[in-house]
Amino acid sequence: MNDMLRMALYAFLGAVAAGALGAGALWLLRRRSLTASLTVVASVAVTAMLAGTLAVAWAMFLSPHDLKVVTTVVAMATVVSLATALMLGRWVVARSRELQRAARSFGYGGSFAAPDGPVTAELADLSRELAATSARLAESRNRERALETSRRELVAWISHDLRTPLAGLRAMAEALEDGVAADPERYLKQIRTEVERLNDMVGDLFELSRIHAGALALSPSRMSLYDLVGDALAGADPLARELGVRLVGDRIEPVPVEVDGKEMSRVLGNLLVNAIRRTPADGTVAVAAERCPEGVVLSVTDGCGGIPEEDLPRVFDTGWRGTHARTPPAGAGLGLAIVRGIVEAHRGSASVHNIPGGCRFEVTLPTAL
Repeated sequence: MNDMLRMALYAFLGAVAAGALGAGALWLLRRRSLTASLTVVASVAVTAMLAGTLAVAWAMFLSPHDLKVVTTVVAMATVVSLATALMLGRWVVARSRELQRAARSFGYGGSFAAPDGPVTAELADLSRELAATSARLAESRNRERALETSRRELVAWISHDLRTPLAGLRAMAEALEDGVAADPERYLKQIRTEVERLNDMVGDLFELSRIHAGALALSPSRMSLYDLVGDALAGADPLARELGVRLVGDRIEPVPVEVDGKEMSRVLGNLLVNAIRRTPADGTVAVAAERCPEGVVLSVTDGCGGIPEEDLPRVFDTGWRGTHARTPPAGAGLGLAIVRGIVEAHRGSASVHNIPGGCRFEVTLPTAL
């Protein structure tokens, strides 16, 4: 038993010495190729076995012939182990480089395509993660392009909408200054109208900037949708009468909600004004408020004739005006973007879909607890 313990101790000491040398080699080669690390690991295994064998052989006083046999067997094992480690290392490195080239492609705007051929489980997991990252980057690029397009359109429309009334204001001011205005009272009234229009546009821009900056401060309070919709209908009624559009609001459930009354009034006002201006004379704009599994749905239905399917995803984008964007009632294309921003600040959602003869804008809000 003592001999067995002594041999085990000698073998252990020899293996520890080989392991220590291998650990030092791995530390020195930590920045080199995986092939070098695998070669060191294989060498450590064989060297540990050889050192233990030689230590035991020395302790047991083996004959030179037996020691040569043992050494030859270990040497052959060393050759096979190193060859296997080199083959494995080169295969893993080749797969890694293929993965590196594939990953480099989607960094320059392309999409990631996993390399063909078998790979290790870790490289397969990495490929899946890179594919998911590539998809997210593609979505991010698309959103960035859409936002940049919206910004350019917004600047163009705002420039157009500011230039037109400013040119009119300057012309009317010059006419009043030169005393050539045939009807000064009418000119003053028109100037006031244009100034109010510009003020509304600046207000919309300020509201949108607060929404985008996350600085929209809400003061929620518990109120009934019946009262909220009633006030919005009363505010939009003069415009509807002027344009010959009927307002209908007979499907309003008195559901309690906890919202900022001022901001939600703006949401309903923007939706109603948009619907009234897009609905032809003698048309109808209907407002409804009904319970749903997610909370409550506020809907505004108009008679605009529908929105092209390719435009539906852009309806709530900043600066979007649609096919008939150049008509005067279109405004700066900020109203619906403000609607979405305010609704999302209330943890709700805004959507639109076509119906026969028009479209329906829906705002989903959580009910009050």
